[in-house]
Amino acid sequence: QVQLVESGGGLVQAGDSLRLACAASGRTFSSYGMGWFRQAPGKEREFVATINSIGSTYYADSVKGRFTISRDNAKNTVYLQMNSLKPWDTAVYYCAGRPYISGSTYSREYDYWGQGTQVTVSS
Repeated sequence: QVQLVESGGGLVQAGDSLRLACAASGRTFSSYGMGWFRQAPGKEREFVATINSIGSTYYADSVKGRFTISRDNAKNTVYLQMNSLKPWDTAVYYCAGRPYISGSTYSREYDYWGQGTQVTVSS
């Protein structure tokens, strides 16, 4: 069983930056594909970014060039650096993990989820 705990959310102004962190339990983290998703009020959960076990990344078009996903396998942690935040980035951000070396853009392909962290961007 893998447990994921997100941190780093908060209230910021448009144009600011935030870094989210997702700490994972378990000794096999380095072989997991990881992802970040978000859900705004009244909307479906949407893909943000994913990283595979060797560090290859993929982003949603809406965040490409502004967000960066990374991982530190020694610390069992995956990060989401968010720059140039926009009001429409406001959402609960979720970390997700899957026991495969590849990442995925589909939420249904992840087995483990964190509790979420709120990010609010004011205009």
